[in-house]
Amino acid sequence: MPSAPSSTAHLSLRTPLWAVRIRRADGEIAGAGVLLSRDRVLTCAHVVTPGEPVTAEFVGAAGGRAPGGRVPAVTARVDEGAYVPEALDADQDPRGDVALLRLDRPRPAREPVTLHRLSAPNRTVRMYGFPHEYNGGVWFRATIVGGWGRDGQVQLVPATPGEAAAPGCSGAGVVDDRTGAVIGIVLTSVADRLGNAFSSMSPAETIVQHLPQVAAWTRGRTAVDDRLRSRTGSDEGRPPLDQPFALRLAAWLRGDGDQVRISVVRPGDRIRAETLRRAITLADRELRTADSVGQASLEAPGTVPSAGGHDLALDVTGATAADTAERVAERMGLWQHPAGPAVERIRTGGAALTLVVVGVDQAADPPALLDLLAVLRRGGSRLLLVFREPGPLYERARAELVDARDRERRERLVARLRELTGPLAASLGDAMATVRSDDPRAVHDALYRADLALHLLTGTQQPRARSGPGAAGAPAAPAPSPAPPADPPSPTAPAREPAARPLSAPAAPTAPAAPTAPAGPSTAAGPSTADGPADPAASSNPADPAAPAQAPAQAPASSAPVDLAAYERLADRLETRLRAAADRLDALRRRRAELAGRLDGYHALHRSLTEGAEDLDVDALHRRAHRLLRTRPCDVPAAEEAVAAYTELVERADSSRRDRPPRDGRGREHPARDRPARDRHGQPVRHEQPAQPGPSAQPAQPAQPAQPAEPVWPGHPAGDRQRQREGGDAPS
Repeated sequence: MPSAPSSTAHLSLRTPLWAVRIRRADGEIAGAGVLLSRDRVLTCAHVVTPGEPVTAEFVGAAGGRAPGGRVPAVTARVDEGAYVPEALDADQDPRGDVALLRLDRPRPAREPVTLHRLSAPNRTVRMYGFPHEYNGGVWFRATIVGGWGRDGQVQLVPATPGEAAAPGCSGAGVVDDRTGAVIGIVLTSVADRLGNAFSSMSPAETIVQHLPQVAAWTRGRTAVDDRLRSRTGSDEGRPPLDQPFALRLAAWLRGDGDQVRISVVRPGDRIRAETLRRAITLADRELRTADSVGQASLEAPGTVPSAGGHDLALDVTGATAADTAERVAERMGLWQHPAGPAVERIRTGGAALTLVVVGVDQAADPPALLDLLAVLRRGGSRLLLVFREPGPLYERARAELVDARDRERRERLVARLRELTGPLAASLGDAMATVRSDDPRAVHDALYRADLALHLLTGTQQPRARSGPGAAGAPAAPAPSPAPPADPPSPTAPAREPAARPLSAPAAPTAPAAPTAPAGPSTAAGPSTADGPADPAASSNPADPAAPAQAPAQAPASSAPVDLAAYERLADRLETRLRAAADRLDALRRRRAELAGRLDGYHALHRSLTEGAEDLDVDALHRRAHRLLRTRPCDVPAAEEAVAAYTELVERADSSRRDRPPRDGRGREHPARDRPARDRHGQPVRHEQPAQPGPSAQPAQPAQPAQPAEPVWPGHPAGDRQRQREGGDAPS
């Protein structure tokens, strides 16, 4: 009987006791492993070869952690029947690549660790591997972002480019940051042609699928209740498949469709019940096998869901809401505070999962269960709810979990469109009144589309008209007008991109408040059939687990069905266009202010150069630049050219002034001796310095002539004092 290993890994960053470094016979590091029991090590199949011994080194043991200590090493071999090499399926997706090693000597009981079954999406994790540069071991951080292939593997994205798993990390244990539990092992690392690096992980359930003996060292209840499992590997006694229902279930389990789907499977409907069990079983990482997938693939294409399509599937018949909440919290890894109510842990835990709940209306307390499901929906979980009978509980679930979400989604979309047509439109109007837009028609077209979308969603606000000054490209404040447009938009008017189909206006509507459009599908539960009332899974009901998409009405009422996704995509495009236009206008306004400051600075420089004298050419350029900058809206490129011409002329005047000789206080030039000599072309004459004699011949230095007194001019204080000494009068 296996020993009871530790349930969680150490949360510290020290070398874990269970981390194993695996060396080949030639001494090269082959990879890593996880010590699951005293004599079993889990690793990747490509790290080892059956029949060839390897050395398992326990770097986290006491001797290995001591400075200069000897790392404990034990010879290991692939255990019999515990080797699943990597293989590629028909779509070239990898599968397998796991192996279990048996040690020649057991390790201390405190070193092993167990695997944990946990929901995987968006968990932050760490892994301890042995790359060549750090063969003593190093931690890598990553985030689980989603499934990889059809074998139940998941993709890891490194926290930083330098933390991508490198050779020597294959088989390393992956530790969940929240719980400290080991939830899988690293398989391989991949870098694409663009330099993006990511790794793959085999979670605990996928490992158990390939190596059933590992279940003895795996904790956490399985993801699927026993009553929801199907005998997918055999046709014996199995009813035929409800193909449309299977297609819709597989699509939802692949992530297609709404957040919440509701269906009805009656107690006596063996075909639909088995179709549901088949989809749940094939979507589970642990129950899905190569035989079951191969058998299911012989049926209708598209009916096989992806492995990992759900995180938990519960049959809640007779179960209380508290018991269901505990199962969900356990799967999320929210067991740190067991004394607190599970519902509160779920509400504050920040985790989400994909949950299948069967028998909602047969639970011990269905209203309390619906309250729990509402908490999960608000937390971002995806829910597939199966009722046994359509009735009041079914209608309440639709109203609170499906319709309420659509209302919230519509309200968020309306608020977003009001932001575009309100504050953002007003800001654009102010900016376009200040500077001239490079493409005003595109701005007005986007605002018109946003107004039209808001009108169609609410039926209370008329869209602005695209005719008039705004459509012609003249600057006008693009604030929406409450009055209906005088002329409807022409279908031949130029547009930057085609309108989204749900918002495409008719060629000549009589009134925008009531545009015509093909009627959308009904939201009723549907007519009765030979088997009873139509299940929403076979109708166009949005609560249906896989109903086909419906075309939105042109002018929906607040309760009419509408393709909100199309409106959201349109809002994304319009917001991107308007935000970009606002950024360009802000840049133009900043450039205008910069040009105005530059013009004022050069104007002050010019006045100091001319001492207030007129210069008709320069003044004309200044007036033109000033006029262009003050005109509303300002043509910034034209103003930029005018300011550049003015500043260039001022700089030339300043350069020529520096070349002129200095003048006295009355504007007269200094004597010619103070001016540099010039040739007949007016260019300064440069005098060559005579060569200095060598040290052997040093001529006597001639006496320096007396320097003449510096001349003074009338009005200078030195000149007045000189005249007084000579007996003259000071100038009056």
